[in-house]
Amino acid sequence: MRQSGVIGRGGASLDELEALYRGRFEVFARVAASVTGDADRARDAVQDAFATAVSRRRSFRGDGPLEAWVWRIVLNGARSDVRRRVPSVNGDEHVNGNGNGNGHPEHDAEVRIALARLPERQRTAVFLRYYADLDYAAIGEALGIAEGTVAATLNAALTTLRTRLQEVRT
Repeated sequence: MRQSGVIGRGGASLDELEALYRGRFEVFARVAASVTGDADRARDAVQDAFATAVSRRRSFRGDGPLEAWVWRIVLNGARSDVRRRVPSVNGDEHVNGNGNGNGHPEHDAEVRIALARLPERQRTAVFLRYYADLDYAAIGEALGIAEGTVAATLNAALTTLRTRLQEVRT
């Protein structure tokens, strides 16, 4: 069985990019929303990223999973969108009303705010791990960092989240 999403030296195929788009679009959009702070802008960023992936598919070397390559394009597109916008004064630009609905809206808001206040790399790593369900190797590939750095980044993010949420609830 071939490793999921890994293609030989000939670049990425249109069929595999289309399958990735159809099968994982919502996951890409949720993570992009964590960067852009807006679901509509995130969806646009994902669509633009896939258009870029299609046009540059021959440059995919197959050194890692196709999905990780696309994640990097999606994240770069979402970050570009943020840079084009005027930053918010209060730092809550990443908070939106698209929670997962765990039945406790007051807790959803606390978690969204705590996530939004994480440094970008920590926030993105959390979303890639827990929303996109990527392993450390794929996260490292998407973020351009080593697996050990992914582990350290996630550990720091979770420690910060735990501390901030305990402070809010006490």
